[in-house]
Amino acid sequence: MATQIRLVTADELLQMQSDVRCELIEGEIQEMSPSGRTHGRIASRFHSRLGRFVHENGLGEAYVADTGFRIETDPDTVLAPDAAFVTAEHEAQAIGDEGFFPGAPDLALEVISPSDRYSEVAAKVQKYLRAGTGMVVVVDPPKRTVIVHRSHADVLILKEDDVLDGGDVVPGWTLPVRELFD
Repeated sequence: MATQIRLVTADELLQMQSDVRCELIEGEIQEMSPSGRTHGRIASRFHSRLGRFVHENGLGEAYVADTGFRIETDPDTVLAPDAAFVTAEHEAQAIGDEGFFPGAPDLALEVISPSDRYSEVAAKVQKYLRAGTGMVVVVDPPKRTVIVHRSHADVLILKEDDVLDGGDVVPGWTLPVRELFD
C-alpha cells in the first residue's frame, strides 16, 4: 500500500511554531540546519552592503534570511533566501505586511553550506528564475566563487578579483567579490 504524503500550504506553514528554519517545496516541508560561521558571515556582508545601497537610493527593500517568499501555489513553494531584494514597484504591489511575500524576490542570494547538495541549490535557482527572479546569486565559499544567474542561459562565474554588478536588477550597485570572503 502506498503512503500518501499530506501537503502543507503556505498559510499552514506560517502558523506552525518551530524552532527550526524551514522552506516549503511543492507542499513539503524541508527543514534547514542553522548556518555555520562562514555562511552567516558571507550572507551578512552581502545583505549589509546591498541593504545600505537599496535604502540610500530608495530602490525598494532588502530582506534577511528569515523572510519567506511564496513563489508557487497549489502546491505551495515558499523559499527563504539568505538575503533578498524586492524593487519598490514590486513592494507597492504586495498587499499587507503579514505573511510571506507574495511572489519572487527580484534578487535572491543563496550561500552554499557544507550540508547543501549542489543539485538542490541548482533546483532552487531554477525555481527562482521560473518565478520571475531577475538575479540569483550563489556563493560557493570553498571555491571562493560567486555564480550569477540572470536567466537559465545567462550564467556568470565570478572569482575573488571580480566585481558583482547589480545590472538592471539593482542599478548602480556593485560588490567586490573579495569582500565576501576576506
